[in-house]
Amino acid sequence: MKFFVDTAEIDAIAELNDLGMVDGVTTNPSLILKSGRDILEVTREICALVDGPVSAEVVATEADAMIAEGRKLAEIAPNITVKLPLTWDGLKACKVLSGEGKMVNVTLCFSANQALIAAKAGATFISPFVGRLDDINLDGMDLIADIREIYDNYDFDTEILVASVRSVNHVTESAKIGADVITAPPGVIKKLADHPLTDKGLDAFLKDWAKTGQKIL
Repeated sequence: MKFFVDTAEIDAIAELNDLGMVDGVTTNPSLILKSGRDILEVTREICALVDGPVSAEVVATEADAMIAEGRKLAEIAPNITVKLPLTWDGLKACKVLSGEGKMVNVTLCFSANQALIAAKAGATFISPFVGRLDDINLDGMDLIADIREIYDNYDFDTEILVASVRSVNHVTESAKIGADVITAPPGVIKKLADHPLTDKGLDAFLKDWAKTGQKIL
């Protein structure tokens, strides 16, 4: 399963990228706002830092304007993925842009039917938001399982990019179901290394080592 990091913070991306933990990056207007930087500038810097797809989101809501913005964003770098909302206009834009050979990430997916029509419109990635479904007492992972089944039934090439990931359990369940990608904030990715028994065991080892009075260096 590929890991995309969901941030526009360059330092956080660089740290994870150095460890080989970054297969791509997703951004959105909210993340750009948090970074306090110009969208084109920060996106260009991210694209130069990582080899994988970098999702940059349009802000228009009408198909022709989305297409124009998508083409502009795609000029930034070859690894740009144009991020479009899962609306009817977004699907129209997806069809055009994917037909031009551009990678497209269709986002804000909350149903299997939405995922089905995004795949038929040529989406490179579909981004179901599992955390937001959990927020309204629905199991977001059920949606991932449904999409996986449908895509496998018909051999769709669209990759399932699990978004709105808020916990390490979301990552585990996505991997078990067979999602292609998860995108998560840097903090969630780093928590994958945490376990209380690891901490407890290390503490015991260090205490025993101290008692030996020895040094390695």
